Amino acid sequence: MSKRTVLVVPCYNEELRLRVDDVAAFAATRDWLRILLVDDGSRDGTRGVLLGLKDRDPRHFEVLGLDVNGGKAEAVRIGILHALTLDPAPDYVGFWDADLATPLEALQEFVDTLDAHPEVEIAIGSRVQLLGRNIERDRRRHYFGRVAATAVSLMLGLRVYDTQCGAKLFRVTPSLPALFADVFLTRWVFDVEILARFIKLLPPSGDHATLERKVHEIPLKTWMDVKGSRLKPGDFVKAPMELARIWNHYFGPGVGE
Repeated sequence: MSKRTVLVVPCYNEELRLRVDDVAAFAATRDWLRILLVDDGSRDGTRGVLLGLKDRDPRHFEVLGLDVNGGKAEAVRIGILHALTLDPAPDYVGFWDADLATPLEALQEFVDTLDAHPEVEIAIGSRVQLLGRNIERDRRRHYFGRVAATAVSLMLGLRVYDTQCGAKLFRVTPSLPALFADVFLTRWVFDVEILARFIKLLPPSGDHATLERKVHEIPLKTWMDVKGSRLKPGDFVKAPMELARIWNHYFGPGVGE
């Protein structure tokens, strides 16, 4: 039996996009799973849709309503911290994009990975375009992602292929709350900031081989670009500035002295 897992799903104006029946059907057959739906100050009827899901299956769904839209990073951060307070306490917590670009069925592989490898603390989805996989990404976003991933790998000293996939699962450890304790510096690349914080929490003597055993990328079998993405062309311009901000704050001159 899989360990207790809480999945945070941040939602902003998802009234017409959230595939309610699919989410409900997936959760209903998994006793080990609870889904925490975070309404990030939506302006449409999202809150009602989420509360309807909870009323339909209170065993598997929780709703956390935020009155002010703070963005995905803040919704995820608050959601993860709330998930850690639930009873019974979860063994794993994670977050998943509401558009289901990564199918919920992929979650089992994330859970199985953490089950099988006690040393792994973070499992992240990776959109690798391999033969036999169905990864459909906007070409511009794909090429931008490859450039960004190279920059992130150099900055973190971590051979990571895809930091920005919206599917991640964390082992609940005593140090996990520290990854989400403070408001993120960045809005669009907070996934990179999570990894930066994780690196900073490791003992100074830890080498990169140890680090890479703790973070596991899972090549997804299916990922689909979904219409209505919140990303805008200008956000790609902001990303390099946000990466620079992360490096300066966590690894720049004078840090840790």
